[in-house]
Amino acid sequence: MNANDFNTSTALKQTTKDSSLSKRELHLIGLAVTLTKGCEDCSRRRYTEALQSGISKKELLDLTDFIALTSAGVTIRKALNSWNEDENSKICQDDICSVN
Repeated sequence: MNANDFNTSTALKQTTKDSSLSKRELHLIGLAVTLTKGCEDCSRRRYTEALQSGISKKELLDLTDFIALTSAGVTIRKALNSWNEDENSKICQDDICSVN
């Protein structure tokens, strides 16, 4: 495959084809990623495909809850670490994320 032939869809198909992960694992991990990244269209498709593959709605709801709680935990930890006075030497020095 040359650089002109590369695209995300092709890479994903090749990776999943050669994967040692089960189809179930691929569905759940893929859904976790699309939900975390915020792609509604991809998440809708992945929910549908997961249900069609035999994963129950309850399992998908549990996964969604786990993803939401994990994401919230990461956000809280990042915030707490940002407030840590010992880390002040790592403060952003440019204006990219400043409101000023």
